[in-house]
Amino acid sequence: MDRSDAPIGRGRAGHGGESVAPSQRQRIGAALGELVGRARRFGRRRRGLITVVGSLATAAVLAWALSGRRQEFAHALRAAAWWVLGATVLLQIGALVSRSEAWHLTIRAAGGTVARRVLYRASSMQVVGSVINGQLGVAARIAALRHSSPEVTPQVPTLITAEVPILSAEAALAVLASFTLVAPLGLPWWLPLIGVPVIAAASAGLRHLALRKGRQLWRGLAVLRSRRGGSLVAGFVVLAVLCQIFRNWLLLHAVGVDASFLDAIAVLIAVVTLGQLPVGPSVGAAAAVLILGRDGVAAAAAAGVLMTATGTVGGLCFAGWAGADQLWLRSRLSSHD
Repeated sequence: MDRSDAPIGRGRAGHGGESVAPSQRQRIGAALGELVGRARRFGRRRRGLITVVGSLATAAVLAWALSGRRQEFAHALRAAAWWVLGATVLLQIGALVSRSEAWHLTIRAAGGTVARRVLYRASSMQVVGSVINGQLGVAARIAALRHSSPEVTPQVPTLITAEVPILSAEAALAVLASFTLVAPLGLPWWLPLIGVPVIAAASAGLRHLALRKGRQLWRGLAVLRSRRGGSLVAGFVVLAVLCQIFRNWLLLHAVGVDASFLDAIAVLIAVVTLGQLPVGPSVGAAAAVLILGRDGVAAAAAAGVLMTATGTVGGLCFAGWAGADQLWLRSRLSSHD
């Protein structure tokens, strides 16, 4: 038979005239791609259910770890002085204000003319959403800002990318301080060094994108076009992070954990990392036990619980100010009418 008469679609012929089947590697790759796609679709459809299940599972693991240590846990909670709890609430408010000011800088550089008080009120909505999930908190404050001041606020794509300079500064700080995780987690000493060139390349890439013009998406990076703007954003992010670190350090010592400042940094990195997972309000206790559980599970868990509690109270105070400020503004407008 002539080669041109060979059946179409049979592929190359092997020994004995038999066609060669698709490689095993291609079939495995296609199967994995389909599995990942199904997992993503399931995650989007069942996000609430996954969060509930993850929160319950994390709480169950912590309860198992604390079994037989209830007295130690209760004693550690009672050991925290009231002035320490009050100071940590104020530090949480300070962190929220600093991060909100960084957001205000990125929005103004992107062309937004929204007033600072209006933006702060929108930023307070992140507190409510972050109780469930960090990404939900960001979405809540973007939606609140667009709803309150659509005329003087950039479009949603710009608002989304306006978060990137803040997140990149936080990521850079986390990478530079990731050496604090080496001893608690038993990581290789050289592992944190890998992140340094990655962060450097990412920063250069963001700077390159910030110089682009003409698209709503890149306008959110406009604050990075000037060294002063980027430095101010980084400065407010550093201030917010220092408030969180000092807050962790105070609470760890308040419950009897002999933690260093580096331990407090490691706990903060663990909190932020675990916060991306559906672990719910137990994230503080889980992070503290993961980093400092070797020094006492009960005390570490108590410190984590107090981190979550004081952080929530500080966030609610910030949200309460936003609500009161909104009511005061409405009352002033109605009195002038």
